[in-house]
Amino acid sequence: MQLFSTFENNAFLEIVIAMLEKKGIKKEQIFAVPLDNRTEQRKIFDTLHRSDGTSLVDVGMALATAFAVIGASIGFKLAWGPIYWGLIGAIVGFIIGFAIRVFTITRNKKKLLKGKHGEVILIIECEDVDAEWVENILWDHYALGVAKIK
Repeated sequence: MQLFSTFENNAFLEIVIAMLEKKGIKKEQIFAVPLDNRTEQRKIFDTLHRSDGTSLVDVGMALATAFAVIGASIGFKLAWGPIYWGLIGAIVGFIIGFAIRVFTITRNKKKLLKGKHGEVILIIECEDVDAEWVENILWDHYALGVAKIK
């Protein structure tokens, strides 16, 4: 039977391998494959089919709300009135917030690489009777996922 599991590349992976060897699994039966990280630059703008979880409009919406309130308040004293000045303030606030967010994201490329990195696939060849305790060892040491194949 083969057990496949994924781990982050950290000390728990080393502990799992040491425990499996200590319990009687030979080194020849354990195979670890590190995955390569993304090398191409991520795109700033999301598409319909792909999103990286980074929002560009969050700061823009907050500033649009603040500028709309300020514009509407001042608009009572100005010629065009509070509605027009509130809309103008919202548009200006959104543009400023959007520009700030785009600038900070393009400036700090490391923030774009979210999620877990450095995953390792661990393949263990064992007997059917040993599969249960091997799987328990994997789960107890924070495996991201485990699969069994007979």
